[in-house]
Parts: sequence; C-alpha cells; structure tokens
Amino acid sequence: MSERTSIRGSILLGLVLACAPTTNEGAQEERILVFSRTTGFRHESIEAGVAALSARAAEAGIGVDATEDAGAFTRENLSRYGAVVFLSTTGDVLGTAQQSALEEFIAGGGGFAGIHSAADTEYDWPWYGELVGAYFLSHPPGIHEATLHVADADHPATATLPDPWIREDEWYDFRDVQPGLSVLLEIDETSYKPPADDPAPEPRPIAWHRELDGGRTFYTALGHTSESYGDPRFLDHVWGGVTWVLGR
Repeated sequence: MSERTSIRGSILLGLVLACAPTTNEGAQEERILVFSRTTGFRHESIEAGVAALSARAAEAGIGVDATEDAGAFTRENLSRYGAVVFLSTTGDVLGTAQQSALEEFIAGGGGFAGIHSAADTEYDWPWYGELVGAYFLSHPPGIHEATLHVADADHPATATLPDPWIREDEWYDFRDVQPGLSVLLEIDETSYKPPADDPAPEPRPIAWHRELDGGRTFYTALGHTSESYGDPRFLDHVWGGVTWVLGR
C-alpha cells in the first residue's frame, strides 16, 4: 500500500467516525413528542398523563417534549423524534401542512401512539383514521368497572397484564374500524352494559397495533381518568405500546 493510499484511507476513516452516531455522552438522545391539543372536550387527565409519560421516559433514558402547539408538526422538527404520542387530543388539531408533515414522519419510519380520545380527533382526515385504527362513536355515561381480556400476551403493551383485567374507565364504542388491526386487548361489553343497551355478545377490540406506510402505530382506548396515570398496570400497557412504536 502506498503512503498516499494510507493517508487517504485514514482521512476517510476519520470522516466516518466523526459522522457516525455514538453511544457515549455525545450520542443524540432518543426523544418522543407528546401532543395534547384539544379543540373539543378536554380531559382533566392530560396533565397527569404528561407527567406519567415523562417519568417513564426518563427511567428509560428517553427525552420528552410535551406541547399543544400544532406548529411543532414540521418536517424538520419531527425529524428530532422517534415517535409522536397523541394524548387525549380532540377535534381538528392540525392544519393541512402539519398533517402532511405527520404523514411524511410515519412514511419515514416514525412511530405513533394514540391514547383514549386520540380516536375523537381529525374526523375529516381519512388517513388519520387509518393511523389510529378507528374513530370514536359513543360511550355510556360515567365511569364503569369492566372486564378486559388479553388478546396477545407476547406484545410489550400486554406482556405484564393479568387476564382477565378488571378496571374502571370510560369505555368507548367505535366506528370505521380499520381492517388488519392486530388486537391487543378486548373488552367484554356484558361486564358494564345493561341488557337494555344490547351489549356485544363477544369481546371486541379496545387496544391494538399495526404497521402503516412504513411506520408503527399503537392505540389504546383506556386512559380517561386521572387515576389511570397512577396505575402501574395501565402505565405498563401504555409505555409498552410507546416502546413498540419506537422499535425497542
């Protein structure tokens, strides 16, 4: 090998090492964006949810930016994150350019996690319905104890959950449920709906995941109450979904 070739190789190696991601203190921190803008009903549990997700992320060495500013949805800004979490959003929360930025983010391999009323959001944006997997239709008034069943015990969002899982929450009915969802949790409607409300005879999906357009998505209808975010099992469920969409 000539001296010139050796020098050239050393220079190229130095450039590769300078540009390569590292695992030391200089490594870029993995981050998630927690978005909780509401233009309809606002859940009192949002603040508790932001705090709980931030704490779980800190334990995992993941950074969190929490915002209600739709201006955060640009191509450049979203490139900083591994996943976006819609935490009990409601109504029309993104403009056209912001919607396009989220679509590009998912197409580029980004992750999406929707919690509770993320399904009560962006009804006029069909792609968003595919992203979440369904739209909110209605719910019985009040908070009810219900029986949940684990449909996939091998997923990080359900691996630590009991079956059956008995818990109190506000329970959604859905419309426009998308085909191809991988169901994680099912709910027994007969455990909380009276016979007069014609409960479904078989358990139906209440949490699921899927791959869409190059990215990963997770949705759970649980999480209406502030108390949910102090429940370790619920937090295991949500955080398992977040880590899955991150590809961990």
